[in-house]
Amino acid sequence: MAEITGYEPGTPSWIDIAAPDVDAAAAFYEDLFGWQTSEAADPEEAGGYRMFSQDGKAVAGLMPIQNEGQPPAWTTYVTVEDADETAGKVREAGGSVMMEPMDVMTAGRMAIFSDPEGAVFAIWQPRDHIGSELVNEPISLTWNELRSRDPEGAKRFYSEVFDWDTAGYSAMEGYVIWSIGELEPGNGKGGMIDMAATGAPDDMPPHWDVAFAVDDADAVAARCTELGGTVNMAPFDSPVGRMAALQDPAGAPFTVIRLNPADDMPQP
Repeated sequence: MAEITGYEPGTPSWIDIAAPDVDAAAAFYEDLFGWQTSEAADPEEAGGYRMFSQDGKAVAGLMPIQNEGQPPAWTTYVTVEDADETAGKVREAGGSVMMEPMDVMTAGRMAIFSDPEGAVFAIWQPRDHIGSELVNEPISLTWNELRSRDPEGAKRFYSEVFDWDTAGYSAMEGYVIWSIGELEPGNGKGGMIDMAATGAPDDMPPHWDVAFAVDDADAVAARCTELGGTVNMAPFDSPVGRMAALQDPAGAPFTVIRLNPADDMPQP
C-alpha cells in the first residue's frame, strides 16, 4: 500500500471536488469507490468541507460549490513551501489569483489560481494535513494531467511557478511529463496533453484532470452509469493501463485507470 507521509514541493498532493449537492456527491463516490466520508469537528468553521478516506487514510476532499455559476469539478493541489510567494510567481507568469492565500485552520495554507489559459489549480502549504495519505493504490489518486490548447505556453508558465521541467514520453507521441530535474522512473509530477490531438470538443476549456487507480476500469465505468454518471470515453487500453473517462451525475469529469504492473510500464 503506497502510504504517504509527506510531499516535496512541486508535487501534486491533494484533490477535492466542489459539488452542488455534497450529500449526493458523497453517496455517489462512496458507492463507486467504496470511500468513507467524514465531516470536520466543526462543520460550520470548515465551511461544510468533508473528507473522503480509504482504509482510514485521507484520499480526497469534498466541499459545496462556493460561487454562483461555478461548475462542479475536481481540483488539483500542488505542495509548496510558501503559498504567498507562489501567488506572486503566478501573477508574474501571467496567471490569475482566484483565491488569495488563506489559512485552513491548522491544516495548512492554500490558494486557488488559474493559468493563462484558464485551467484552475490550487496550492497547498502543509501544516497538520500533508495531503493524500494513500496514492497509486485502488481506490486513490494516481495521476494529474493538464489538458491544454497551448502546450508551449503552459510549459513556460508552470516552469516559472513550480520550477517544473518537461520531457516527452516514449510510449505516447506528443505527451509531456512534468518533473523537477531530469525525468527518471517514478519522479514524474504529472502530465500534459494537447487537446487538439485528442479530438476534444472546441468548446471544452483547458483544465486539469484527475485520475484514480482502480482494480477494474470496465466495472467502475458500468457502475458509474448505473449511479447516474456518464461515460465520456469507454474503457480502452493505454500504454500504462486500461482506462476510462467518466463524469459524475453533477457533471464533474474524472478518469479511472487499472494500472499495468510496474514491470510492464513503459520507461520515459
